Amino acid sequence: MKIIALMLAVQLLFSCSNESQGNRPGATNPIVKGKAEEKPEADLLKITEKAEEALKFCASKKLSTDFCILIDMSLHSGIKRFFIWDFKTQSVLKEYLVGHGCGSNPWSLDGSKDHPKFSNEDGSHLSSLGKYKLEGRGHSEWGINIKYLMHGLEDTNSNALKRVIVFHSWDQMSDEEVFPKGSPEGWGCPTVSNTAMKEIDPMIRETGQPVLMWMYQ
Repeated sequence: MKIIALMLAVQLLFSCSNESQGNRPGATNPIVKGKAEEKPEADLLKITEKAEEALKFCASKKLSTDFCILIDMSLHSGIKRFFIWDFKTQSVLKEYLVGHGCGSNPWSLDGSKDHPKFSNEDGSHLSSLGKYKLEGRGHSEWGINIKYLMHGLEDTNSNALKRVIVFHSWDQMSDEEVFPKGSPEGWGCPTVSNTAMKEIDPMIRETGQPVLMWMYQ
């Protein structure tokens, strides 16, 4: 009995010693890492439904029925959310990153990468949702020095020309996705990379008609 009691006392002593060591500063404890932010994905069904509506709109407004530009602003700005939809093949032809307006956040950063605000007000520095007619190619001070005028076709974007909201490229825009970071934010213009504009510009010129750009959530 004395031997059993002695063994129990020794086990208790070691148990208390280990517990004390585990709780003291500098002791090695399991590290629980936070869950990584899950990368969102574009919804192809949503894009297809928007494209079907866009084709009817383009036909009624005498816009190009070769392709249109769909921008899903509900998506994080660090993933590709700018889609060129080919009406003939009924599929996404190309996809790119696109920037939006910074609003009251610092210019050129990504303060609203996953929760942008929108406005049609001059001076808001925010992008405007709605359908636009891209018509009027001119010189830009940004990117590859090409811009397209954006004619707002709805109440939500009717002030686009007045606000000098145009489609252009920007040196700071990436060709590849940057998630979980976001794309740099400007003063409301939808901006793409220089490489993207070099691919999009000839498409717009060759179609021979104004092109629909639709920014939605």
